[in-house]
Amino acid sequence: MSKTSVELNGKTILVTGSPGFIGANLVLWLLKEMKSGTVISLDNMNDYYDPKLKEYRLSLIGKAAEHSPVKHLFIRGSIADNALVEHVFTEYKPAVAVNLAAQAGVRYSIDHPDVYIESNLIGFFNILEACRHHPVEHLVYASSSSVYGGNKKVPFSTEDKVDNPVSLYAATKKSNELLAHSYSKLYNIPSTGLRFFTVYGPAGRPDMFYFSATNTLAKGGTIRIFNYGDMKRDFTYVDDIVEGILRVMRGAPEKKMGEDGLPLPPYAVYNIGGGTPENLLDYISTLQEELVRAGVLPRDYDFEAHRELVGMQAGDVPVTFADSSALERDYGFTPKIGIREGLRRFAQWYREYYC
Repeated sequence: MSKTSVELNGKTILVTGSPGFIGANLVLWLLKEMKSGTVISLDNMNDYYDPKLKEYRLSLIGKAAEHSPVKHLFIRGSIADNALVEHVFTEYKPAVAVNLAAQAGVRYSIDHPDVYIESNLIGFFNILEACRHHPVEHLVYASSSSVYGGNKKVPFSTEDKVDNPVSLYAATKKSNELLAHSYSKLYNIPSTGLRFFTVYGPAGRPDMFYFSATNTLAKGGTIRIFNYGDMKRDFTYVDDIVEGILRVMRGAPEKKMGEDGLPLPPYAVYNIGGGTPENLLDYISTLQEELVRAGVLPRDYDFEAHRELVGMQAGDVPVTFADSSALERDYGFTPKIGIREGLRRFAQWYREYYC
């Protein structure tokens, strides 16, 4: 893909969902590595999971900002608030917008569909409209591996058809890609969607399996392992994800004219994943070993006594496996951190934060 180089230094960068897991790590990197400019954080700080964790991430951002040449501003509000989004773009004129704000979670979407429509559809529409009326050099946004649904062919490629989502969450993420494509075509907005694959790491989302399982095990409870453990996930450590986002931010799809005299959509979608699917039972064993190593669990912990194998849950899929070769080809991205190292870092953080 032909790309246009985007310089981040000296620019205003908007990151929505910034107190969220991926967003916070991205902002922390920008504050550390940029030499000048402004980073605008935007989030509504909802209580989908413990807001204290979001406050904790915000505190890390605040401390980093004190020692950064980059100005940081946090705005509390929802991307579903059209007037607020319009104000942010009018007032601060971001050169690059990274939309990570979304209602996350496959299972939660089954019982709470309304919040997914509000945040993931209306909110994303507001971001697109703002990029239309206040042109940006690049819009980068979060999609999800969930768009692949029950696809049997692995590894998942962005060339595969993704017309059969098995959850509302997946449907909203596929809708984001379609909306972005239409806006890129109509208004020549450079946009890149990233399909994230099972992101994990310190201060992550408590609803993600590795985190919720740790909470349960630390209290002496029993974890439920779906599909009787016959699951594979392409786990991706958060630092690898952030590196991938940063590389993409700096290279926007090139604007070109078609033979009909109209713009070709400067649009791209990439998988961003570890590229090595892990068996869920192996992943759990590694997690438990690292929790023992970190002192979260006792040395004599009986792993088997705290596992319950159960059937598949609605909206879930047995395998996720990213073909990230296009991202490697176009941006030189290769994930570096394996699950042993990644889970060790998580276990050490968990010990310091909770114990």
